[in-house]
Amino acid sequence: MTRDEIRDRVLTIFAEEFEIVGPGLDDDLREAHGFDSIDAIELLREIEDMLGFELSQEQKKRAMDNIRTLNQILDYIAGLAPEPA
Repeated sequence: MTRDEIRDRVLTIFAEEFEIVGPGLDDDLREAHGFDSIDAIELLREIEDMLGFELSQEQKKRAMDNIRTLNQILDYIAGLAPEPA
């Protein structure tokens, strides 16, 4: 999955699940859009569905501790996504 494909899927998730349309790549999602820890948990479930596997507790903790912007989410997912065959 390319970074552009990941971005498109994440933006769709944000629009459909959180009613956040067109967030800036470097917006602090918590401050700019009211994205809270419950939203983050739901986003992690959506990421698992997107990737087709369950994240470990350590992967989830790292996400919860470090992700604040859309760019950080994209980097996180790109680091987890399997390489294309």
